[in-house]
Amino acid sequence: MRISALCPLDGRYSGRVGALRSVMSEAAFTAYRVRVECAWLEILSDLKLPHFKPLTQKERQLLAETCKLDESDLALIRTLEFDGYQQIPPTKHDVKAVEYFLRLRFEKTSLKDRLQWLHFALTSEDVNSAAYALLLAEGLEQVLLPQLNRLQHTLSQIARREARSVLLARTHGQPAVPTTFGKEIRVFAQRISRQIDDLKKREISFKFSGAVGNFNAHYAAFPDIDWPRVARKMATALNQKRKIKLFLSPISTQVDPRDSYAELFDNMRRVNVILLDLCRDMWQYIALGLVRQKTAKGEVGSSTMPQKVNPIDFENAEGNLQLADALFELFSRKLPVSRLQRDLSDSTVLRNIAVAFGYALVAYQSISGGLAKISFDRPAARRELDAHPEVLTEAFQTILRSAGYSNAYEILRDFARGRQITENAEKDFIEKLDIDENTRTRLRAFTAAKYLGRACELAEEKND
Repeated sequence: MRISALCPLDGRYSGRVGALRSVMSEAAFTAYRVRVECAWLEILSDLKLPHFKPLTQKERQLLAETCKLDESDLALIRTLEFDGYQQIPPTKHDVKAVEYFLRLRFEKTSLKDRLQWLHFALTSEDVNSAAYALLLAEGLEQVLLPQLNRLQHTLSQIARREARSVLLARTHGQPAVPTTFGKEIRVFAQRISRQIDDLKKREISFKFSGAVGNFNAHYAAFPDIDWPRVARKMATALNQKRKIKLFLSPISTQVDPRDSYAELFDNMRRVNVILLDLCRDMWQYIALGLVRQKTAKGEVGSSTMPQKVNPIDFENAEGNLQLADALFELFSRKLPVSRLQRDLSDSTVLRNIAVAFGYALVAYQSISGGLAKISFDRPAARRELDAHPEVLTEAFQTILRSAGYSNAYEILRDFARGRQITENAEKDFIEKLDIDENTRTRLRAFTAAKYLGRACELAEEKND
């Protein structure tokens, strides 16, 4: 952990985002740019263009190996951009620095006679667009989706384990009718499962059509080639062994429309809103003493109150979910909008995509950690339910109405609303009702712990 870091993701949380760093960091993004440039060189080679000697298998292997950047490669690319190298002045342009890096890498190989084909007919946004699509796909596929799958699986396990653990439901914060803890957790498991399914279907767009999206330079050089068809080969090249697919935008300006980005970010926001809802409910259950947390030896909950066991995992997750969603919401509003054919205000915003993913990842880890520490206090929940016999008034008035009893709701309302009802008072009320004995027997048999509807079955369903 670097104590001098400005961002918590590179400081306090640095040990928790290593997997994301490997696929969404500046280094990873640079490697994606190199990969795109090398893939384009291969695609051009297959076109049998004049003055372009086709690549040999050995040369293709060289391109593949070049895409595996080490620290010295990354340092050289940075030097080319900011300081200059040998006779090359500083580019002050990140994509051009990548191109010059490749020229330096290949100038003493058999590719030295084809250096002019590097970055041929491309604008930097072609390379960046494809690289950002890779960055998003890798971050989602390799890191966030696996973490979400584990989290959803944990929720499903809790739902089944606590399927028959009775719980007093609360609506508007007030005692309502009985449910089970497992069924309430199943709600979250099912909601998350649906969003995960949507995320798995996401496809991420990129553009690869030149300075303003018309293939101007391409057709100027080779007017007889079907360049849109050639560009589509880039998607094929980048989609090998990939679950989250990339697709080529059929039409664009200099920048991809990025509507697919907004769709992805909005999907992520829905995930995070659901998990925020979960965190707040868990916080409340803990506050009510219905959910207990395991303690760790030596761990401190307060600097002055030794007894404290705070719901810190769920509180940490809540804050990080909100940070992530603030960024995702900004991205959804900002990135699909560009003045005329291009403005550069998106550039610095795009560089923060990994930050939003990072805060989301930390939140998911915190929730998983919090869920691993909890246990549902069944006796405490049963005592709370037994202390509120009035929750059966819904059942009573409904049974009475089904038996033809008039004004059943109003009679139960006058009996119970705003009052502390005891079990004996409820029994006495039943005995005084002018009803047939069969209906009275049904009312006597009811207990809050049995008034669960299909809660147990809903919690036990294996539908996710």
